[in-house]
Amino acid sequence: MTNIWLRVALVLYGLGLIYVLVALTRTREILNRLALHAAYLGMTFHFVAIAETVHQSGELSLASLSLAASVFGFLIMVVFMLVYMIYETTSPGIVVFPVVFLLTFVGLSGQESFVLASSSARQGWLIAHISLIFAGYAALVLSFSASLVYLIQENMLKAKRSTGLLSRLPALQVTDDIGFRSLLIGFPFMTAGLIAGLVIAQATFGHVNFRDPKILISVLTWAVYLILLYTRWSAGWRGRRAAYLAAGTFALAIVAWAANYFSAVHRLSTP
Repeated sequence: MTNIWLRVALVLYGLGLIYVLVALTRTREILNRLALHAAYLGMTFHFVAIAETVHQSGELSLASLSLAASVFGFLIMVVFMLVYMIYETTSPGIVVFPVVFLLTFVGLSGQESFVLASSSARQGWLIAHISLIFAGYAALVLSFSASLVYLIQENMLKAKRSTGLLSRLPALQVTDDIGFRSLLIGFPFMTAGLIAGLVIAQATFGHVNFRDPKILISVLTWAVYLILLYTRWSAGWRGRRAAYLAAGTFALAIVAWAANYFSAVHRLSTP
């Protein structure tokens, strides 16, 4: 039954994917509304699938890569909907819909497990660690989405090209504000998640090995995240420079995830 709900969510997210492909070339207000309602329904069925999984297992175990990807996709969609409620724009969906669709698809695959090399994998610290990190990454995805939309919009304005896509995008200042506020929301979650991970490492191994690829790159990602916030808050970075830095931080976060394959503390393996 869980896979049925997740398949329904995947189909609904697929409508959002179609919206992205069409929105890049032409204006269709009805498709914009359809994609938004499909996202609402998809998120609802997605939540039901996660709740059903928790009910069947008796706990929210994020040790499965498929479930972790599914939860991550759901959190991204939640942040996207919060942004829509505040700014009434679906423009970040250009990036959000493909990413959520991909993560939900991975959630259906169920082919690989995430394994923590310790017995603490069943403790609440691990759930807190992964959940908080995912919430921080979800906000980072929204910030990256807004940054990409900003760059596209700025280039179109400079080239003086008037298209259907441009007419539906918010003002540049609004797009920039979405990116900044997403960072402000995500940073506390990422910080708390990183602290929880360090606590797990200390309790399991008696020390924190900062030379481990996963830990090293995760701390580096957090540091770049902090620099991004500082440059926007104190140095007054806005627009193109902030967008490029947000894109770089997002790329580093992807590298941090890939480091699971080379980490002695975190590893991905086939069950």
